[in-house]
Amino acid sequence: MKASMSLKTIPLLALSLGAFVAVATLPINVQGQPQPKEKAKAKAKATAVKTTTIATGLWHPWSLAWLPNGDMLVTERNGKLRTVRDGKLDADPVAGVPAVHSVRLSGLMEVLPHPNFAQNHFVYLTYTKDVPEKGEGQVATTLARGRLEGRELKDVKDLLICDSWAGDGGSGSRLAWGKDGMLYMTTGASNGNAAQEGTSLRGKILRLTDEGKAAPGNPFEGKAGYKAEIYSMGHRNSLGLAFNPFTGDLWNNENGPYGGDEINIIKPGLNYGWPKTSYGRDYSGPKIVNTAPGMTEPLIFWAPSIAPSGMMFYNGDRFPDWKRNVFVGAQLGGAAQGYPHLERITFDQNWDETARQSLLTDMKQRIRDVRQGPDGLVYVLTDEENGALIRLEPAN
Repeated sequence: MKASMSLKTIPLLALSLGAFVAVATLPINVQGQPQPKEKAKAKAKATAVKTTTIATGLWHPWSLAWLPNGDMLVTERNGKLRTVRDGKLDADPVAGVPAVHSVRLSGLMEVLPHPNFAQNHFVYLTYTKDVPEKGEGQVATTLARGRLEGRELKDVKDLLICDSWAGDGGSGSRLAWGKDGMLYMTTGASNGNAAQEGTSLRGKILRLTDEGKAAPGNPFEGKAGYKAEIYSMGHRNSLGLAFNPFTGDLWNNENGPYGGDEINIIKPGLNYGWPKTSYGRDYSGPKIVNTAPGMTEPLIFWAPSIAPSGMMFYNGDRFPDWKRNVFVGAQLGGAAQGYPHLERITFDQNWDETARQSLLTDMKQRIRDVRQGPDGLVYVLTDEENGALIRLEPAN
């Protein structure tokens, strides 16, 4: 399929903090205690950008990654791994990708090359796998690795298969390499109590070796009743994962139920509450307890929901006003109001939130992933049946 190219210059209009429900606008520190609201500008500084559509025709794309030679890899949720080479989408998908269970949030998700890809050509994938041997309708979030040679993944094998569940609720998964050389992986648990169970890998952030094994020094290593792969627990459905390049901290975002989407700073061994605590409501209406002993509260939360997915810290030079900002893909505009968009969050020097801005609202498309490219520009994937890869660059 040939890429479709278009160019458009748009002003990125800022939203004031007052546009959000009051409970979501208080800056919150790592421990979750509301901080005194600082005097902030009514609007974040607007930045004019132009958008270039690099590729279209992607079926619900999920993840984007770069290879050392500048090629881009893009996953489609129906199990296709695509290559963008010299600014054009290859017509044929990469061969050798394992079969996936693709329904709702289930399917082919993350793609991430090994830090030493130039030497070993390893590419890691997360996907939803059918596991009929566990029972009818059983599926599992799975980490796989293959060796990319040309347009084919070879020697593909599953490194880690999480415990299974029945149904199509989905379990989103993201990956990130730490400076310690370990692979961090999110797993979801929207329903049930798996996120609180130490014997389950669901609803967790895992810390793994590049072979998919429990990393040495994990917080629950050798502890009875806990899987050694677990790094943190109590997560609902983490669809964004990124290391803060300014502090080294690991951050995630996750979808709440009806409200209560979160950004958390992840620390080893901590419990982030789900399903015991949340700033959202159960879908049937009742409130969920906000706080409880032993549970870590979020750094930021949204009420109503924006359904966050994909997350990056901007540390490039092409957008000076965006330095130290966090960007989150939004599947919703804030419950029934507004449109899907790219959410920009600004912080002070203490990493307390100061403002938010909704970008790309005119596109009216769900943003599944957002990444900073090697060129310092920003790239997004739109989660549609005719999804697109779009580049943002300064208008000037």
